[in-house]
Amino acid sequence: MKRAVLFGASGLVGSSLLLLLLQDDSYTEIVSFGRRALDIEHPRLISRTISFSNLGEYQEWLPKSDVFCCLGTTIKTAGSREAFRLVDHTYPLEIARLSLAAGASQFLVITAMGADSSSSFFYNRVKGELEHDLKQLSLPALHIFRPSLLLGDRREHRLAESFAARLAPLLTPLLIGPFRTYRPVQAADVAKAMLYAARKDDGGQHVYPSDKIALLAAASKVEN
Repeated sequence: MKRAVLFGASGLVGSSLLLLLLQDDSYTEIVSFGRRALDIEHPRLISRTISFSNLGEYQEWLPKSDVFCCLGTTIKTAGSREAFRLVDHTYPLEIARLSLAAGASQFLVITAMGADSSSSFFYNRVKGELEHDLKQLSLPALHIFRPSLLLGDRREHRLAESFAARLAPLLTPLLIGPFRTYRPVQAADVAKAMLYAARKDDGGQHVYPSDKIALLAAASKVEN
């Protein structure tokens, strides 16, 4: 039995990934963990509303699983830098540690373009610290996805991102060559790339910037 475990199914990428996982017959069971109940039912879906302060209680679901971590927030939504760090660093790292200890097959996580543990920007620094700490765990397979601006229908309104999304059709054709990594990417394509990478089941550590994410998403369409 092959199981997919998804953290953050109610988010922009996570909601798209959940639908893809449910359509993928290679997973006999999809387990979703999140703060909010899902408004979807499926015979292969097990949905659990959890407290992230007690992640160890759910370790039993992780052995031999592909673990997808789509957690993420903003400082504005979280309410403080400390609360932001919990969601974007502490929780993903703890999930990865539990996955390693339980014998999970793969760990796939979303960070962000510009992730850098030495960055002067708090957001990028936290993302970079997460990547650094994950790489120290020696997971059997670690896949890190670094999207640029994420496009899609969000539940929450983000003024700056909404404005940037409107400019995206004009700017994207100009981002060529070494600047392709700055191209905005559809959240649905990030989900497709994550599933495609999981299907390849390559061991080791892999990092995918936006341009590579787009290539993986395109490859998944050809494969289907």
